Amino acid sequence: MEFFALTFAIFKIGAVPVVVDPGMGVRRMVICLKESRPGAFIGISKAHVLRNIYPRFFNTVKTWVTVGRRWLWGGHTLDGIRQVPWKAFPVARTKRDDMAAILFTTGSTGPPKGAVYTHGNFEAQLRHIKLHFHITSDEIDLPTFPLFALFDPALGMTAIIPDMDPTKPALVNPERIIEPILNHGVTNMFASPALLNRVGSHGKQHGIKLPSLKRVVCAGAPVAPVNIELFSSILCGGAEIHTPYGATEAVPIVSISSNEILSETRQRTEQGYGMCVGRPINDLEVRIIKISDHPINRWSDALVVPVGEVGEIVVKGNLVTRTYFERPEADALAKIADGTGFWHRMGDLGWLDQKGRIWFCGRKNHRVITEHVTLYTIPCEAIFNNHPRVFRSALVGVGPRPNQKPVICIELEKSYSGRDKTKIQKELLEIASNHDLTKNIKTVLFHKAFPVDIRHNSKIFREKLAVWAQQQLK
Repeated sequence: MEFFALTFAIFKIGAVPVVVDPGMGVRRMVICLKESRPGAFIGISKAHVLRNIYPRFFNTVKTWVTVGRRWLWGGHTLDGIRQVPWKAFPVARTKRDDMAAILFTTGSTGPPKGAVYTHGNFEAQLRHIKLHFHITSDEIDLPTFPLFALFDPALGMTAIIPDMDPTKPALVNPERIIEPILNHGVTNMFASPALLNRVGSHGKQHGIKLPSLKRVVCAGAPVAPVNIELFSSILCGGAEIHTPYGATEAVPIVSISSNEILSETRQRTEQGYGMCVGRPINDLEVRIIKISDHPINRWSDALVVPVGEVGEIVVKGNLVTRTYFERPEADALAKIADGTGFWHRMGDLGWLDQKGRIWFCGRKNHRVITEHVTLYTIPCEAIFNNHPRVFRSALVGVGPRPNQKPVICIELEKSYSGRDKTKIQKELLEIASNHDLTKNIKTVLFHKAFPVDIRHNSKIFREKLAVWAQQQLK
Protein backbone atom coordinates (compact mmCIF):
# COMPACT_ATOMS: atom_id res chain seq x y z
CA MET A 1 0.00 0.00 0.00
CA GLU A 2 2.97 2.32 0.61
CA PHE A 3 3.76 2.18 -3.12
CA PHE A 4 0.47 3.87 -4.02
CA ALA A 5 0.65 6.53 -1.31
CA LEU A 6 4.27 7.36 -2.10
CA THR A 7 3.69 7.65 -5.85
CA PHE A 8 0.86 10.15 -5.44
CA ALA A 9 2.84 12.05 -2.80
CA ILE A 10 5.75 12.39 -5.24
CA PHE A 11 3.44 13.68 -7.98
CA LYS A 12 1.79 16.06 -5.51
CA ILE A 13 5.06 17.81 -4.60
CA GLY A 14 6.11 17.96 -8.27
CA ALA A 15 9.04 15.55 -8.00
CA VAL A 16 9.83 13.11 -10.82
CA PRO A 17 9.60 9.39 -9.98
CA VAL A 18 11.98 7.07 -11.84
CA VAL A 19 10.37 3.65 -12.33
CA VAL A 20 12.58 0.64 -13.05
CA ASP A 21 11.51 -2.99 -13.41
CA PRO A 22 13.39 -5.47 -11.17
CA GLY A 23 12.77 -8.02 -13.91
CA MET A 24 15.52 -6.46 -16.00
CA GLY A 25 18.12 -7.77 -13.53
CA VAL A 26 20.03 -6.05 -10.74
CA ARG A 27 22.95 -4.92 -12.89
CA ARG A 28 20.73 -3.25 -15.50
CA MET A 29 18.56 -1.77 -12.77
CA VAL A 30 21.42 0.06 -11.02
CA ILE A 31 22.70 1.33 -14.39
CA CYS A 32 19.25 2.86 -14.96
CA LEU A 33 19.44 4.49 -11.55
CA LYS A 34 22.86 5.94 -12.31
CA GLU A 35 21.67 7.25 -15.71
CA SER A 36 18.74 9.12 -14.18
CA ARG A 37 20.92 10.75 -11.48
CA PRO A 38 18.28 10.69 -8.70
CA GLY A 39 18.44 13.12 -5.83
CA ALA A 40 16.42 10.82 -3.56
CA PHE A 41 16.02 7.06 -3.19
CA ILE A 42 12.94 5.43 -1.67
CA GLY A 43 12.84 1.65 -1.37
CA ILE A 44 12.23 -1.42 0.74
CA SER A 45 15.07 -2.85 2.81
CA LYS A 46 16.25 -5.16 0.00
CA ALA A 47 16.56 -2.20 -2.35
CA HIS A 48 18.77 -0.34 0.12
CA VAL A 49 21.17 -3.29 0.23
CA LEU A 50 22.03 -2.38 -3.39
CA ARG A 51 23.46 0.99 -2.33
CA ASN A 52 26.08 -0.85 -0.27
CA ILE A 53 26.90 -3.32 -3.05
CA TYR A 54 26.98 -0.71 -5.85
CA PRO A 55 27.79 2.59 -4.06
CA ARG A 56 29.16 4.34 -7.17
CA PHE A 57 25.78 4.09 -8.89
CA PHE A 58 24.16 6.20 -6.15
CA ASN A 59 26.58 9.15 -6.02
CA THR A 60 23.86 11.75 -6.70
CA VAL A 61 21.49 10.62 -3.93
CA LYS A 62 21.20 13.05 -1.02
CA THR A 63 17.98 11.78 0.59
CA TRP A 64 17.39 8.16 1.60
CA VAL A 65 14.05 6.75 2.75
CA THR A 66 13.61 3.14 3.84
CA VAL A 67 10.13 1.61 3.60
CA GLY A 68 10.21 -0.96 6.38
CA ARG A 69 13.08 -1.76 8.69
CA ARG A 70 16.34 0.21 8.40
CA TRP A 71 19.41 -1.86 9.20
CA LEU A 72 22.98 -0.54 9.13
CA TRP A 73 22.47 2.27 6.62
CA GLY A 74 21.57 5.88 7.34
CA GLY A 75 18.72 8.04 6.14
CA HIS A 76 15.05 8.27 7.03
CA THR A 77 12.37 5.65 7.50
CA LEU A 78 8.91 6.16 6.06
CA ASP A 79 7.36 5.68 9.49
CA GLY A 80 9.63 8.38 10.88
CA ILE A 81 8.66 11.07 8.37
CA ARG A 82 5.04 10.16 7.68
CA GLN A 83 2.64 13.06 8.30
CA VAL A 84 -0.81 12.70 9.76
CA PRO A 85 -3.21 12.16 6.84
CA TRP A 86 -5.38 15.18 7.56
CA LYS A 87 -2.48 17.67 7.54
CA ALA A 88 -2.50 19.46 4.18
CA PHE A 89 0.56 20.35 2.14
CA PRO A 90 0.69 22.42 -1.06
CA VAL A 91 0.31 20.84 -4.48
CA ALA A 92 3.00 21.76 -7.03
CA ARG A 93 1.63 23.77 -9.97
CA THR A 94 2.97 21.53 -12.74
CA LYS A 95 2.33 22.30 -16.42
CA ARG A 96 1.45 20.11 -19.42
CA ASP A 97 5.00 19.95 -20.82
CA ASP A 98 6.75 19.51 -17.45
CA MET A 99 8.52 16.22 -16.87
CA ALA A 100 6.27 13.97 -14.76
CA ALA A 101 8.10 10.63 -14.63
CA ILE A 102 10.87 8.55 -16.19
CA LEU A 103 9.67 5.02 -16.98
CA PHE A 104 12.41 2.61 -18.03
CA THR A 105 11.74 -0.04 -20.65
CA THR A 106 12.57 -3.66 -19.74
CA GLY A 107 15.40 -3.69 -22.29
CA SER A 108 14.27 -6.99 -23.82
CA THR A 109 15.71 -6.01 -27.22
CA GLY A 110 18.57 -3.73 -26.13
CA PRO A 111 19.67 -1.50 -23.22
CA PRO A 112 16.80 -0.22 -21.03
CA LYS A 113 15.83 3.34 -21.94
CA GLY A 114 14.07 5.92 -19.79
CA ALA A 115 10.92 7.18 -21.53
CA VAL A 116 10.21 10.73 -20.36
CA TYR A 117 6.52 11.21 -19.51
CA THR A 118 5.10 14.71 -19.21
CA HIS A 119 1.98 15.59 -17.25
CA GLY A 120 0.32 16.11 -20.64
CA ASN A 121 1.19 12.54 -21.66
CA PHE A 122 -0.44 11.16 -18.51
CA GLU A 123 -3.53 13.34 -18.92
CA ALA A 124 -3.95 12.17 -22.53
CA GLN A 125 -3.39 8.55 -21.52
CA LEU A 126 -6.11 8.72 -18.89
CA ARG A 127 -8.52 10.42 -21.30
CA HIS A 128 -7.96 7.80 -24.02
CA ILE A 129 -8.40 4.91 -21.59
CA LYS A 130 -11.58 6.33 -20.09
CA LEU A 131 -13.11 7.17 -23.46
CA HIS A 132 -12.21 3.96 -25.29
CA PHE A 133 -13.22 1.51 -22.55
CA HIS A 134 -16.28 3.55 -21.44
CA ILE A 135 -15.10 3.57 -17.82
CA THR A 136 -17.42 5.24 -15.30
CA SER A 137 -16.59 6.54 -11.83
CA ASP A 138 -18.80 4.00 -10.02
CA GLU A 139 -16.65 1.05 -11.16
CA ILE A 140 -14.49 -1.30 -9.10
CA ASP A 141 -11.15 -2.49 -10.47
CA LEU A 142 -8.94 -5.48 -9.63
CA PRO A 143 -5.46 -4.48 -10.89
CA THR A 144 -3.17 -7.54 -10.82
CA PHE A 145 -0.21 -5.35 -11.90
CA PRO A 146 0.50 -2.67 -9.24
CA LEU A 147 1.60 0.07 -11.65
CA PHE A 148 -1.77 -0.02 -13.40
CA ALA A 149 -3.54 0.44 -10.07
CA LEU A 150 -2.28 4.03 -10.15
CA PHE A 151 -4.80 4.77 -12.92
CA ASP A 152 -7.75 3.93 -10.68
CA PRO A 153 -7.92 7.02 -8.43
CA ALA A 154 -7.42 9.27 -11.47
CA LEU A 155 -10.24 7.45 -13.31
CA GLY A 156 -12.51 7.57 -10.26
CA MET A 157 -12.50 3.79 -9.85
CA THR A 158 -12.21 1.92 -6.57
CA ALA A 159 -9.14 -0.36 -6.52
CA ILE A 160 -9.25 -3.78 -4.87
CA ILE A 161 -5.64 -4.91 -4.40
CA PRO A 162 -5.43 -8.71 -4.79
CA ASP A 163 -3.50 -10.97 -2.42
CA MET A 164 -0.78 -12.15 -4.83
CA ASP A 165 2.89 -11.83 -5.73
CA PRO A 166 2.75 -9.34 -8.62
CA THR A 167 6.11 -10.60 -9.91
CA LYS A 168 4.70 -14.11 -10.45
CA PRO A 169 1.29 -13.81 -12.14
CA ALA A 170 1.75 -17.20 -13.81
CA LEU A 171 1.80 -18.84 -10.35
CA VAL A 172 -1.11 -16.92 -8.82
CA ASN A 173 -3.62 -18.77 -6.66
CA PRO A 174 -6.78 -18.49 -8.82
CA GLU A 175 -9.08 -18.45 -5.78
CA ARG A 176 -7.39 -15.24 -4.55
CA ILE A 177 -8.41 -13.55 -7.79
CA ILE A 178 -11.89 -15.03 -8.08
CA GLU A 179 -12.83 -14.43 -4.42
CA PRO A 180 -12.38 -10.61 -4.39
CA ILE A 181 -14.18 -10.35 -7.76
CA LEU A 182 -17.22 -12.11 -6.29
CA ASN A 183 -17.04 -10.50 -2.84
CA HIS A 184 -16.63 -6.89 -3.99
CA GLY A 185 -18.55 -6.89 -7.27
CA VAL A 186 -15.45 -6.10 -9.36
CA THR A 187 -16.41 -4.67 -12.77
CA ASN A 188 -12.96 -4.26 -14.35
CA MET A 189 -9.79 -6.35 -14.18
CA PHE A 190 -6.32 -6.02 -15.67
CA ALA A 191 -4.49 -9.29 -16.23
CA SER A 192 -1.40 -10.54 -18.04
CA PRO A 193 -1.86 -13.45 -20.49
CA ALA A 194 -0.22 -15.79 -17.96
CA LEU A 195 -2.68 -14.86 -15.21
CA LEU A 196 -5.61 -14.99 -17.62
CA ASN A 197 -4.67 -18.54 -18.57
CA ARG A 198 -4.27 -19.74 -14.98
CA VAL A 199 -7.47 -18.21 -13.62
CA GLY A 200 -9.46 -19.12 -16.73
CA SER A 201 -8.38 -22.78 -16.52
CA HIS A 202 -9.36 -22.97 -12.84
CA GLY A 203 -12.68 -21.21 -13.41
CA LYS A 204 -13.72 -23.42 -16.32
CA GLN A 205 -12.68 -26.59 -14.50
CA HIS A 206 -14.83 -25.69 -11.47
CA GLY A 207 -17.78 -24.20 -13.34
CA ILE A 208 -17.22 -20.70 -11.90
CA LYS A 209 -18.93 -17.61 -13.35
CA LEU A 210 -17.99 -13.95 -12.76
CA PRO A 211 -21.26 -12.02 -13.32
CA SER A 212 -20.07 -8.62 -12.07
CA LEU A 213 -17.17 -8.26 -14.55
CA LYS A 214 -17.96 -5.87 -17.42
CA ARG A 215 -14.54 -6.01 -19.04
CA VAL A 216 -11.11 -7.61 -18.71
CA VAL A 217 -8.07 -5.79 -20.07
CA CYS A 218 -5.24 -8.16 -20.98
CA ALA A 219 -1.82 -6.88 -22.10
CA GLY A 220 1.93 -7.26 -21.64
CA ALA A 221 2.49 -9.82 -24.40
CA PRO A 222 0.56 -11.30 -27.35
CA VAL A 223 -2.63 -12.99 -26.09
CA ALA A 224 -3.39 -16.33 -27.76
CA PRO A 225 -7.01 -16.79 -28.95
CA VAL A 226 -7.24 -20.09 -27.06
CA ASN A 227 -6.39 -18.17 -23.87
CA ILE A 228 -9.12 -15.61 -24.62
CA GLU A 229 -11.68 -18.34 -25.32
CA LEU A 230 -10.83 -20.07 -22.04
CA PHE A 231 -11.39 -17.00 -19.84
CA SER A 232 -14.44 -15.91 -21.86
CA SER A 233 -16.16 -19.11 -20.72
CA ILE A 234 -16.39 -17.78 -17.15
CA LEU A 235 -17.71 -14.32 -18.11
CA CYS A 236 -21.40 -13.44 -18.29
CA GLY A 237 -23.68 -11.27 -20.39
CA GLY A 238 -21.92 -8.84 -22.70
CA ALA A 239 -18.59 -8.86 -20.81
CA GLU A 240 -15.58 -8.89 -23.11
CA ILE A 241 -11.81 -9.25 -22.95
CA HIS A 242 -9.92 -6.33 -24.48
CA THR A 243 -6.33 -6.73 -25.67
CA PRO A 244 -4.85 -3.24 -26.08
CA TYR A 245 -1.45 -2.92 -27.72
CA GLY A 246 1.31 -0.44 -26.94
CA ALA A 247 4.72 -0.03 -25.33
CA THR A 248 6.30 1.87 -22.45
CA GLU A 249 6.70 4.87 -24.77
CA ALA A 250 3.12 4.83 -26.06
CA VAL A 251 0.23 2.88 -24.50
CA PRO A 252 -2.48 2.10 -25.42
CA ILE A 253 -2.52 2.87 -29.16
CA VAL A 254 -4.74 0.14 -30.67
CA SER A 255 -7.19 -2.36 -29.22
CA ILE A 256 -9.52 -5.23 -30.12
CA SER A 257 -12.13 -7.15 -28.12
CA SER A 258 -12.70 -10.87 -27.64
CA ASN A 259 -15.89 -11.12 -29.73
CA GLU A 260 -14.09 -9.93 -32.84
CA ILE A 261 -11.05 -12.12 -32.14
CA LEU A 262 -13.04 -15.32 -31.60
CA SER A 263 -15.52 -14.73 -34.44
CA GLU A 264 -13.24 -13.21 -37.11
CA THR A 265 -9.48 -13.08 -36.58
CA ARG A 266 -8.67 -16.26 -34.63
CA GLN A 267 -8.60 -18.60 -37.62
CA ARG A 268 -6.24 -16.37 -39.57
CA THR A 269 -3.95 -15.99 -36.53
CA GLU A 270 -3.65 -19.78 -36.22
CA GLN A 271 -2.87 -19.97 -39.95
CA GLY A 272 0.12 -17.65 -39.57
CA TYR A 273 -1.25 -14.22 -40.50
CA GLY A 274 -0.06 -12.67 -37.23
CA MET A 275 -1.93 -11.50 -34.14
CA CYS A 276 -4.70 -8.98 -34.81
CA VAL A 277 -4.34 -6.22 -32.20
CA GLY A 278 -7.14 -4.03 -33.52
CA ARG A 279 -7.78 -0.50 -34.73
CA PRO A 280 -6.26 2.81 -33.53
CA ILE A 281 -7.82 4.15 -30.33
CA ASN A 282 -9.82 7.37 -30.66
CA ASP A 283 -7.87 9.99 -32.66
CA LEU A 284 -4.41 8.37 -32.52
CA GLU A 285 -2.69 7.98 -35.90
CA VAL A 286 -1.04 4.64 -36.68
CA ARG A 287 0.85 3.78 -39.89
CA ILE A 288 2.97 0.91 -41.26
CA ILE A 289 6.30 1.99 -42.80
CA LYS A 290 9.17 0.27 -44.61
CA ILE A 291 11.41 -1.86 -42.39
CA SER A 292 14.72 -0.19 -41.59
CA ASP A 293 17.28 -0.54 -38.81
CA HIS A 294 18.56 3.01 -39.33
CA PRO A 295 17.41 6.48 -38.20
CA ILE A 296 14.78 8.27 -40.30
CA ASN A 297 15.26 12.02 -40.00
CA ARG A 298 12.11 13.33 -41.65
CA TRP A 299 8.60 11.97 -42.20
CA SER A 300 7.39 11.33 -45.74
CA ASP A 301 4.23 9.61 -46.92
CA ALA A 302 6.52 7.62 -49.22
CA LEU A 303 7.64 5.65 -46.13
CA VAL A 304 4.18 4.06 -45.80
CA VAL A 305 3.86 0.55 -47.26
CA PRO A 306 0.74 -0.70 -49.10
CA VAL A 307 -2.13 -2.40 -47.26
CA GLY A 308 -1.23 -6.04 -46.57
CA GLU A 309 2.56 -5.55 -46.58
CA VAL A 310 4.60 -6.16 -43.41
CA GLY A 311 6.44 -3.12 -42.07
CA GLU A 312 7.23 -1.26 -38.85
CA ILE A 313 4.37 0.14 -36.76
CA VAL A 314 4.59 3.90 -36.05
CA VAL A 315 2.26 6.11 -34.01
CA LYS A 316 1.52 9.80 -33.59
CA GLY A 317 -0.59 11.29 -30.80
CA ASN A 318 -0.75 13.19 -27.52
CA LEU A 319 -0.06 10.20 -25.27
CA VAL A 320 3.19 9.34 -27.10
CA THR A 321 6.38 10.26 -25.20
CA ARG A 322 8.60 12.71 -27.06
CA THR A 323 12.05 11.66 -25.87
CA TYR A 324 14.22 9.29 -23.85
CA PHE A 325 16.12 10.64 -20.87
CA GLU A 326 19.48 11.86 -22.19
CA ARG A 327 19.61 9.25 -24.95
CA PRO A 328 19.94 11.25 -28.21
CA GLU A 329 21.05 8.16 -30.16
CA ALA A 330 17.90 6.30 -29.04
CA ASP A 331 15.76 9.32 -29.94
CA ALA A 332 17.28 9.33 -33.44
CA LEU A 333 16.36 5.67 -33.94
CA ALA A 334 12.85 5.91 -32.47
CA LYS A 335 11.50 9.34 -33.48
CA ILE A 336 10.68 10.74 -36.91
CA ALA A 337 10.22 14.51 -37.12
CA ASP A 338 7.00 15.64 -38.83
CA GLY A 339 6.58 19.41 -38.81
CA THR A 340 6.04 20.49 -35.21
CA GLY A 341 5.15 16.90 -34.24
CA PHE A 342 6.76 13.49 -34.54
CA TRP A 343 6.09 9.80 -35.15
CA HIS A 344 7.29 7.13 -32.72
CA ARG A 345 8.68 3.90 -34.16
CA MET A 346 7.35 1.03 -32.03
CA GLY A 347 10.13 -1.38 -33.00
CA ASP A 348 7.35 -3.87 -33.82
CA LEU A 349 6.39 -5.32 -37.18
CA GLY A 350 2.86 -5.66 -38.50
CA TRP A 351 0.54 -5.13 -41.44
CA LEU A 352 -2.71 -3.30 -42.07
CA ASP A 353 -5.78 -5.11 -43.40
CA GLN A 354 -8.67 -3.78 -45.50
CA LYS A 355 -10.76 -3.13 -42.36
CA GLY A 356 -8.15 -0.82 -40.84
CA ARG A 357 -6.90 -3.39 -38.31
CA ILE A 358 -3.24 -3.88 -37.33
CA TRP A 359 -1.84 -7.43 -37.35
CA PHE A 360 1.20 -7.81 -35.08
CA CYS A 361 4.05 -9.99 -36.44
CA GLY A 362 6.71 -9.64 -33.72
CA ARG A 363 9.61 -7.42 -32.74
CA LYS A 364 11.73 -5.95 -35.52
CA ASN A 365 14.92 -7.09 -33.79
CA HIS A 366 13.56 -10.65 -33.58
CA ARG A 367 13.05 -11.16 -37.32
CA VAL A 368 15.21 -13.95 -38.73
CA ILE A 369 17.00 -13.07 -41.97
CA THR A 370 18.23 -16.09 -43.90
CA GLU A 371 19.94 -16.29 -47.26
CA HIS A 372 16.62 -16.72 -49.06
CA VAL A 373 13.83 -15.31 -46.88
CA THR A 374 12.95 -13.13 -43.86
CA LEU A 375 10.89 -14.86 -41.16
CA TYR A 376 8.72 -13.10 -38.56
CA THR A 377 8.26 -14.63 -35.11
CA ILE A 378 4.51 -14.47 -34.37
CA PRO A 379 3.24 -15.85 -37.73
CA CYS A 380 5.76 -18.73 -37.75
CA GLU A 381 5.22 -19.66 -34.11
CA ALA A 382 1.46 -19.84 -34.61
CA ILE A 383 1.93 -22.76 -37.01
CA PHE A 384 3.82 -24.80 -34.41
CA ASN A 385 1.49 -23.77 -31.58
CA ASN A 386 -1.29 -25.73 -33.31
CA HIS A 387 0.34 -29.00 -32.16
CA PRO A 388 -1.61 -30.28 -29.11
CA ARG A 389 1.56 -30.98 -27.10
CA VAL A 390 3.05 -27.50 -27.60
CA PHE A 391 2.54 -24.96 -24.81
CA ARG A 392 4.40 -22.22 -26.70
CA SER A 393 7.14 -21.81 -29.29
CA ALA A 394 9.79 -19.21 -30.11
CA LEU A 395 11.54 -18.62 -33.42
CA VAL A 396 15.18 -17.52 -33.14
CA GLY A 397 18.01 -17.00 -35.59
CA VAL A 398 21.45 -18.52 -35.06
CA GLY A 399 24.43 -16.86 -36.72
CA PRO A 400 24.89 -13.46 -38.37
CA ARG A 401 22.40 -11.78 -40.70
CA PRO A 402 21.70 -12.19 -43.61
CA ASN A 403 22.68 -15.85 -43.30
CA GLN A 404 20.92 -16.89 -40.12
CA LYS A 405 19.81 -20.42 -39.42
CA PRO A 406 16.14 -20.45 -38.31
CA VAL A 407 15.52 -22.53 -35.18
CA ILE A 408 12.15 -23.15 -33.53
CA CYS A 409 12.36 -23.59 -29.74
CA ILE A 410 9.51 -25.57 -28.19
CA GLU A 411 8.18 -25.57 -24.62
CA LEU A 412 5.84 -28.52 -24.19
CA GLU A 413 2.68 -28.60 -22.09
CA LYS A 414 3.43 -29.11 -18.38
CA SER A 415 1.25 -32.24 -18.34
CA TYR A 416 3.49 -33.93 -20.90
CA SER A 417 5.65 -36.70 -19.40
CA GLY A 418 8.64 -36.06 -21.66
CA ARG A 419 8.48 -39.26 -23.67
CA ASP A 420 8.40 -39.54 -27.45
CA LYS A 421 10.15 -36.21 -28.11
CA THR A 422 11.56 -37.72 -31.27
CA LYS A 423 8.03 -38.43 -32.47
CA ILE A 424 6.86 -34.90 -31.63
CA GLN A 425 9.90 -33.43 -33.34
CA LYS A 426 9.08 -35.37 -36.50
CA GLU A 427 5.46 -34.20 -36.37
CA LEU A 428 6.54 -30.56 -35.94
CA LEU A 429 8.92 -30.73 -38.90
CA GLU A 430 6.11 -32.24 -40.98
CA ILE A 431 3.81 -29.38 -39.95
CA ALA A 432 6.54 -26.90 -40.91
CA SER A 433 7.10 -28.45 -44.33
CA ASN A 434 3.40 -28.09 -45.20
CA HIS A 435 3.37 -24.27 -44.82
CA ASP A 436 5.13 -21.71 -46.98
CA LEU A 437 5.85 -19.61 -43.88
CA THR A 438 7.76 -22.36 -42.07
CA LYS A 439 9.07 -24.70 -44.79
CA ASN A 440 12.62 -23.30 -44.33
CA ILE A 441 12.69 -24.20 -40.62
CA LYS A 442 14.51 -27.54 -40.29
CA THR A 443 15.67 -27.42 -36.66
CA VAL A 444 13.54 -28.06 -33.57
CA LEU A 445 14.93 -27.70 -30.04
CA PHE A 446 13.02 -28.52 -26.84
CA HIS A 447 13.42 -26.15 -23.88
CA LYS A 448 12.20 -26.97 -20.38
CA ALA A 449 10.85 -23.47 -19.55
CA PHE A 450 11.30 -20.31 -21.64
CA PRO A 451 12.88 -17.26 -19.98
CA VAL A 452 10.11 -14.66 -19.58
CA ASP A 453 9.71 -11.17 -18.12
CA ILE A 454 9.08 -10.75 -14.40
CA ARG A 455 6.40 -8.10 -15.03
CA HIS A 456 3.83 -10.27 -16.82
CA ASN A 457 5.49 -13.73 -17.00
CA SER A 458 4.43 -13.74 -20.66
CA LYS A 459 6.96 -11.86 -22.80
CA ILE A 460 9.50 -14.38 -24.11
CA PHE A 461 13.16 -13.32 -23.97
CA ARG A 462 14.11 -14.58 -27.43
CA GLU A 463 17.61 -13.08 -27.16
CA LYS A 464 18.41 -15.50 -24.34
CA LEU A 465 16.86 -18.39 -26.26
CA ALA A 466 18.98 -17.52 -29.31
CA VAL A 467 22.17 -17.80 -27.23
CA TRP A 468 20.94 -21.09 -25.75
CA ALA A 469 20.07 -22.45 -29.21
CA GLN A 470 23.50 -21.58 -30.54
CA GLN A 471 25.10 -23.48 -27.64
CA GLN A 472 22.85 -26.47 -28.26
CA LEU A 473 23.76 -26.63 -31.93
CA LYS A 474 27.47 -26.59 -31.12
